[in-house]
Formats: sequence, structure tokens, C-alpha cells
Amino acid sequence: MNQPIQIFSEIAPLKRVLLHRPGAELENLMPDYLDRLLFDDIPFLDQAQKEHDFFAETLRNRGVEVLYLEDLAAETLTTTGAKEAFLEDYLNETTILDEEIRNEVRNFFLSIEDNRAFIDHTMAGLKKSEVEISKASNLTAIVETEYPFLIDPMPNLYFTRDPFATIGHSVSLNRMYSATRRRETLYGKQIFTHHPMFARNETNFLYHRDETTRMEGGDQLILSDKIVAIGISQRTEVASIEKIAETIFATEPSFEHILAFNIGEERKFMHLDTVFTMVDHDKFTIHPEIEGELSLYSITKHKDSVRVFEEKDTLENILCRYLDLPEVLLIRCGGDDLAAAAREQWNDGSNTLAIAPGEVVVYDRNTITNRLLKEAGVKLNEISGSELVRGRGGPRCMSMPFIRE
Repeated sequence: MNQPIQIFSEIAPLKRVLLHRPGAELENLMPDYLDRLLFDDIPFLDQAQKEHDFFAETLRNRGVEVLYLEDLAAETLTTTGAKEAFLEDYLNETTILDEEIRNEVRNFFLSIEDNRAFIDHTMAGLKKSEVEISKASNLTAIVETEYPFLIDPMPNLYFTRDPFATIGHSVSLNRMYSATRRRETLYGKQIFTHHPMFARNETNFLYHRDETTRMEGGDQLILSDKIVAIGISQRTEVASIEKIAETIFATEPSFEHILAFNIGEERKFMHLDTVFTMVDHDKFTIHPEIEGELSLYSITKHKDSVRVFEEKDTLENILCRYLDLPEVLLIRCGGDDLAAAAREQWNDGSNTLAIAPGEVVVYDRNTITNRLLKEAGVKLNEISGSELVRGRGGPRCMSMPFIRE
């Protein structure tokens, strides 16, 4: 484990992972502003934390070291000026234009002496009622007077897979689809640049948050040490895949092919890993609704350039060819029942987290998909997710692997 990032597989035994335990940011969700924050409902925080703690303990019981985003971020703030520098980046990502208000907000955050409490509060957002604001000096500063927040909460942060993703020994620090999630990547930038675990090796970034086209980690799957799958989706653009392909091929020499899955731009699909995940060397979960419609393209390293082909074959045959397998099994989310498939995909039945070949973590509520996984010989570690699932993400969404064997 001399490399802090080592991800060349979706299924190799998981050794170290990053999570974020849901916090006060969930209690700052309000019914009138759910769309703004990409939520459909408001989870009950106490229960969501119990479910998340059980998820973390399930991983620990299987030999996985669990790290927390909020802890690592706080541990980067110990040097002189580090907190102030992070706060300036953070404030630059807000909509606060009035300099007087910005100074008040800056003073509020810098008054929080404990680094972990400081990080927690940046994640939770800032209500107008928490800060003494003198009269605003310009019109822009006083519009939206009914809106209760100076700085929005970040309720999606417990889906640590999306803001940054690990590929090989490198990091894709992503440009998020929605402005409300772009601040999340600040924590990744801070950790991978300044935390001692990563700074001593100088992290290689395959993509950066300042790129102009969007990319999210739920669309990035590592099928083998040669194959990366990336979804063309609501959250990831074609141009982003072309950009990252160049940097992957240039700096991660083991990878030879990128398979681009065009899954469409519907919110119910959102990311590739909500409709397709790898659970064993030759087994995959899939949402049946994308099977017939799926367009798939291969981007292949060729000397000093890349070649792009549209794959004209079944998904099974394409996977067999690229992964050098005699056959593969596609396990349908919800089976052949369209109603069950829609319901269980909405509840992240396809969003499995492999912690070893043929062993996964799943939500217990997706009973049909889970039965089919068991029948296929996959070992399940079931967790409750009645509150966590309200954010529309499952075990893979909630985990960012750092090291697999």
C-alpha cells in the first residue's frame, strides 16, 4: 500500500475507502427548494446516520479501512494560513457579491476554531439568521430576500463517488453538472493537494474542476487494468470523455481502451452506475430499460493518437471481447418485471458496491434484484437504506475507493 491511490478494478478486494457521514446539511433541506439542491425528498437525519454507520461498519467487518471526507479535509487545515486559503476558495464559489456581507461571513467562519467543526459548517451551509448583516450596499445583495440561506447546504456530499473519482494511481477531480454541487469538489482539491497522505506523492489529476465541460464519478467505472467505462449521461458530456481519454492514455499507461456508454439524459438514470455495475469477473447488474437502446463507443490508444469506433454488437459480446471472457451474465434489475425494474432501479437496485469478486453491498429493499444476485452466486451484504436512498444513490454512490488489491 505504498501508493495512496490504487484502483485498477471494480471488483478487486477493497482495502481503503472514503465516505461522508451525513450531517446538518440534510437538515437544511427545505420542501420549496428541493429541486435547487437535486433532492426529491428530505431524509430523516438521525435514521440516515444510523443507516450510514451500519454501512461503514459492514465495510470494516469485511476488512476495509474507512476514512471520512470531513476528517481528511479538517486535517489539511493545521498549517498557518490553510484555513484562510480554503475559505477564500469556498467564498469564491458562493453567490455573495457584496464585500461587506462577504467580510461578515468570512469572520463568522474564521471564528470557528475547531477545524472539524469549521468543515462541518461549510458543508451545512449558512443561514442568514446565523450572521449579523449590516445594510447591504447593492441591489444584487438584497434580492431573494425570502430565501433563508446566504450559502446553500451541500446535501449530496454523502455520495462521495461523484465529485472526484480514482482511476489507476490518479484522480479525476470533476466538473459537476449542477452549480449546487460544484463546491463539493473543493474538498477533493484540498485533500489531494494538501493532505499528507497524498501531498507527498503529488497527486496526478486526470481531470480538473475548472474544465468547461461536465463529468461526474458515477459515470466512471474501472472494468479492468486495461478498460475504463464512462457513461454519456445527464451528468457527463461527450467532450469530457474525449478530454479525459487523452490524459488517461498519457499518464496511466496500463489503460488501453475507454468504453463510452450512451445511456441518455433522463434523471432516473442519472449516472452509468445507476443502471450498470460490475459484481464479479463475468457478472454485471443492468437495468433492462437500457439494454435495447444502448449505444456504445470504444476509444482506443493508438501510438500517439486515439481511435474512436461505434461498437455494433450486443453488450454481452462487447464485454466478452474487451475483458477476454468466454461469456458474461447480465443480471437484470427487477428481473423481467418492468414495474419491479423501474421501482428497484429508482431505489438503486443496480448501484452495487463490489468489495471483492462476487461479493457486494446492496440495499436490502431491492428484494427481486437481490434474489437474482444470490441465484447467480453473488454474496450479498445487505444494508438498510430507507432514508439514504431518498438522495437517489446506493452503496457505490456513497463510497470512493482509494485502494483495491
